[in-house]
Amino acid sequence: MTATARKTSRSPPSADPAAHVDTLDWPQITAELDAQGCAVLKGLLTPDQCRAIATLYPDDAHFRSRIVMGRHGFGRGEYKYFSYPLPDLIAQLRPALYAHLQAVANRWNEAMGIDIRYPQAHAAFLKRCHESGQSRPTPLLLQYEAGDFNCLHQDLYGEHVFPVQVAILLSEPGRDFSGGEFVLTEQRPRMQSRAEVVPLMQGDAVAFAVHHRPVQGTRGTYRVNMRHGVSRIRSGQRHTLGVIFHDAK
Repeated sequence: MTATARKTSRSPPSADPAAHVDTLDWPQITAELDAQGCAVLKGLLTPDQCRAIATLYPDDAHFRSRIVMGRHGFGRGEYKYFSYPLPDLIAQLRPALYAHLQAVANRWNEAMGIDIRYPQAHAAFLKRCHESGQSRPTPLLLQYEAGDFNCLHQDLYGEHVFPVQVAILLSEPGRDFSGGEFVLTEQRPRMQSRAEVVPLMQGDAVAFAVHHRPVQGTRGTYRVNMRHGVSRIRSGQRHTLGVIFHDAK
C-alpha cells in the first residue's frame, strides 16, 4: 500500500449530502479502492453537518443500542447504533454512497470468484438483508476519549455483507483531539501483514474494504484479508460516523 490514500473530491460539500456525493471524482476513488483497498473522500460533510451528527450522541432516542468496547475486548471507547428511521442526513448519505460503490462491489466479487451480486438500489439490497433476518440498522456513531482505541476488526453482522464501508471523521484533529489515526491492515497469503495509516480532516471520509478484496498477482487474482481500527487517542474527544451498507441480525 502507499503511505496514504489519495484524497479525492472535485467541489466543496453542499447542504445536500446526496448531491455532493455525485460530484466526487468516482473514477479516481474507484482506482484508489482497486489499488489500495481504500480511498479518501475529502470534505464529504461540512463542519456544521459534522457537529450536528456528533451532538446526537447523548440522546439515546436516536439509537437502538450502546456498546462499551472494553466489555467485549474491542478496545476502549464506546459507540451507539442508530435506530430506524435514521436521521435525515444519514438516510440520504447511505443510498447515495451505495449507488457509486455497488459497481466496485460487483467487480470485486467477480474477480474473487464469488457469485453474489448487489442490486443497483440500496433499498433492494436492504430488502435482501431483511428477508434473511438482518433487519437491525448498522450506521453507528463512535465516541473516543483520551486513552481510547479500536482494535483491528471487520464489521460483518451476518450472511449478507456489502464489501465496502465508509467512516467519516466528525471531529477536528489538533483542536478536538490528538492521536486517533484510522488504520488498515492487509494480510496476503504467505506474506507478512501490511499497515496503512489514513490521515483524515474533519468532514473527510474513508471508503475501505470490509472483509477482503481482490489483488492481481503473478499467478492471477487472489483475495487479501482486510481489518481496520483506530490508534490510541492522545488527548481530547473524537467522534466518527460509520456508514455500513448491510444491516445486522
